[in-house]
Amino acid sequence: MQLILLSGGSGKRLWPLSNDSYSKQFLRLLPSPDGGRESMVQRVVRQIKESGIKADITIATGENQRDAITSQLGGEINVVTEPERRDTFPAIALACLYLEMEKKCDPDEVVVVMPCDPYTDAEYFTAIGKMARAVEKGSAELVLMGICPDYPSVKYGYIIPEQSEGEILRVRSFTEKPDIERAKELIAEGAFWNGGVFAFRLGYLLKIARSFTKAGNFREAKAGYGGFPKISFDYQVAEKAESVAVVPFKGMWKDIGTWDALSEVIGSNVIGNAVIDEHTKNTHIINQLDIPCICIGANNLVIAASPDGILIVDKYNCEQVKPYVSAFEVRPMYEERRWGTYKVIDNFTSNDNTRSLTKHLCIAAGKSISYQRHFHRAEVWTFVEGRGTLVHNGQVREVRKGDVVHIEKGDMHAIKAVTDLHILEVQIGDILDESDIERFDYEWK
Repeated sequence: MQLILLSGGSGKRLWPLSNDSYSKQFLRLLPSPDGGRESMVQRVVRQIKESGIKADITIATGENQRDAITSQLGGEINVVTEPERRDTFPAIALACLYLEMEKKCDPDEVVVVMPCDPYTDAEYFTAIGKMARAVEKGSAELVLMGICPDYPSVKYGYIIPEQSEGEILRVRSFTEKPDIERAKELIAEGAFWNGGVFAFRLGYLLKIARSFTKAGNFREAKAGYGGFPKISFDYQVAEKAESVAVVPFKGMWKDIGTWDALSEVIGSNVIGNAVIDEHTKNTHIINQLDIPCICIGANNLVIAASPDGILIVDKYNCEQVKPYVSAFEVRPMYEERRWGTYKVIDNFTSNDNTRSLTKHLCIAAGKSISYQRHFHRAEVWTFVEGRGTLVHNGQVREVRKGDVVHIEKGDMHAIKAVTDLHILEVQIGDILDESDIERFDYEWK
């Protein structure tokens, strides 16, 4: 069996901890079995492995999330990146073409597609096993998971089955995000929430994908990605399917995409450098800044602080965060990369319009930043902790705490951490973003 995890999202509903490069599924806020904290995607991958499901995992995502995935899950997970955002159908189609062209999977192999961030229990993965077996037995060409609803919601699509009893039910119709009155009617009819989980044989989806691409290899498939329609899998495939069934899931399932929902599962009222007084009720603080946060006598709030900003919101209004955040056009101030993390600690423009940007880079032991050069900025690296190997215009030398390196425009440079390596990087120039990078291959000895 092949499992495709969909990793997308704009990162706005859980601002300021999430952003366009660091979406909600990467926030390490959930309690983990070892007593630490894990992200939604780490939790789901752990649960898949613990469930006993024997499946190879492929994550379908955007290029801007590749580094976070590699950092959190390692290099053993297959990652397929979209050249551009085009909704769930083209993302799933591209991942299936990857399974065929790169992994050489048989067209009869069962594929299960699921989100990478559901907050659920072990029974969820038991239901996925039932879905896969239903496809293997030929119960339907397409099998969906139906979440048994707790209340009439206008946030989800609904699956309406033909009958009300059984482990595998034929699907009669779909309704997308109804109003509240219609949602009540659908639940009375025995409808399920559409959980965004689909099972099918690989060849079934490849046949549909082939109507939009004639690519002979995966490189050509990616190059022609713009030829796929920008449409959801539900609209393009599920609602047009002639043979479709649903497997009900009655276990615990939560959408923790808003701060009020997330606060219910993080296991503590305070994460980070913060204090809440004894009179404060039902308030949660998540503080990723070095400065302290103190809350006294303020109830029913979420207070979230990161290098990207500070949010104070009443829990009844958490759904309103996204439109306000969308009004800001600022660069991410924190990112998790395949080599470690960086945090922006200062952004300054001088009187003559020269710009400077100061970052704190943390490079994990054994990891390296690519061999690269910049045309619009110079950099000064001050090493404040650890040891590493520096390559500067072809010259290799060891660096350690206290060393300072000046990198001029056009200089070739790379760094590899021997131990965890902390660097204060000051950029000075007229363009200070990731577009001003030209990368080169380099073989570390």
